[in-house]
Amino acid sequence: MDVRQLRALVTVAEVGSVTRAAELLHLVQPAVTRQIRTLEEELGVPLFERTRQGMRPTEAGAIMADRARRALNELERARAEVQPAPGAVTGVVTVGLLESTTDLLAEPLVSALARDHPGIELRLMTAYSGHLQQWLDDGDLDLTLLYNLADTPSLNLRPLVRERLWVVAPPSAGLRRDQPVPLARAAAHPLVMPAAGHALRSLIDGAAGRAAVEMDIAVQTNSMRVQKQLVRAGHGWTILPGLGIAEDVADGTLGAAPLCEPDVWRSIVLGMSRAGRTPPAVEAVARELLCQITSAVDQERWPSAQLHTRAASTDDT
Repeated sequence: MDVRQLRALVTVAEVGSVTRAAELLHLVQPAVTRQIRTLEEELGVPLFERTRQGMRPTEAGAIMADRARRALNELERARAEVQPAPGAVTGVVTVGLLESTTDLLAEPLVSALARDHPGIELRLMTAYSGHLQQWLDDGDLDLTLLYNLADTPSLNLRPLVRERLWVVAPPSAGLRRDQPVPLARAAAHPLVMPAAGHALRSLIDGAAGRAAVEMDIAVQTNSMRVQKQLVRAGHGWTILPGLGIAEDVADGTLGAAPLCEPDVWRSIVLGMSRAGRTPPAVEAVARELLCQITSAVDQERWPSAQLHTRAASTDDT
């Protein structure tokens, strides 16, 4: 198999059409068909089902397309590293951001890198911590933000920030940031919660267990946006990181107060793989991400957040 065949495989799998893939690859349709068939003959298995709706990958085809996509990304990254412009940092870097941090960090990170490192092609992925960790383990991310994760043999983790969880309710509840709300009071209302198994849910469940508080969970969802939407509509209260509801509180669509009895904090870390060398482009993006986070905390754009170094100093005094 060669690179042209892998590109044809990945493109057909993504668009579901040989005709459309040929257009994107600037090839004639028979050439793309020939590359796919040659690959199937070499592997001895069909890679696509030809249907009226288009080309659908078989199980083998999906596996091959996934692996081929990673191989092509690595080749693209290697080419950028060995053929850089003089004095420039170049390469493809894929970054994972927690859903709650995207509004705060995504645009400033892109702007800073475009200004200081225009040779870096940045790819941003957003998801919850568990998904981001899986993508990092699978090699689909170069670095990512994660939370409440201890050091692991496969990952290099750098503590960055810890932030407090907040009780969130409709504005009519009258919650105030200077009046923390006990978990027992929040749990007296129906709760809209992250789905079981979600890292934030595990954090809240642990706090409820320690405080011997029973929660009345009305709805579970894996979307923070849906959590907030349901609270606005009056289906219950919820518990979220302060960063995730800062704009909603500012524009008056939600009310919030710090959670207490017990206080609950989440710790955000920067995760990178321990395997292999770290390319200069990845190091440059990591430095800029740290800079943006420090700036957001210093300028109080990240509610109730403490930088790890400062939190550690406070704990030691």
